[in-house]
Amino acid sequence: MKRIAGYTLFWIAAGMLISLFISNSFITVLLIFSFLLAGYNLFMC
Repeated sequence: MKRIAGYTLFWIAAGMLISLFISNSFITVLLIFSFLLAGYNLFMC
C-alpha cells in the first residue's frame, strides 16, 4: 500500500511540475518538493 501511495504522490508532483510553467509561485515549488520527498520515501522505504 505504501508503494501505491508513493507512486501516486510522485506523479502528483510531476503534474505540479508541469503546472509550474504556467504560473510561478513559491507555494507550487514547495508542494512539488514535499510531494516528491513523500513519494520517494513511501515508494522506496
